[in-house]
Amino acid sequence: MKPLPQVVHCYRRTPEFSESTIPSGLTSAHRTKSGTWGKIVVVEGTLRYEIFEPVREEHELDKEHPGVIEPQQLHTVEPIGKVRFYVEFYC
Repeated sequence: MKPLPQVVHCYRRTPEFSESTIPSGLTSAHRTKSGTWGKIVVVEGTLRYEIFEPVREEHELDKEHPGVIEPQQLHTVEPIGKVRFYVEFYC
């Protein structure tokens, strides 16, 4: 997983989601728009983050380990038990 570039700025944030409120679109394979980076911020619990390309990777995210989404990168997230998280979008 690449780090978030220092030259980008946050322009939007999702509401906070839990294991029971996570939208189905986030748990199925999806992409960010061209030029849009994402940062998955876990407030409580653990979230599985799977990246499908260019190389398949799987990460467990928690308060200490956020996830970075590259522009147009195919990925999914899956709660591991009780979790609260949100996503920030950068350009």
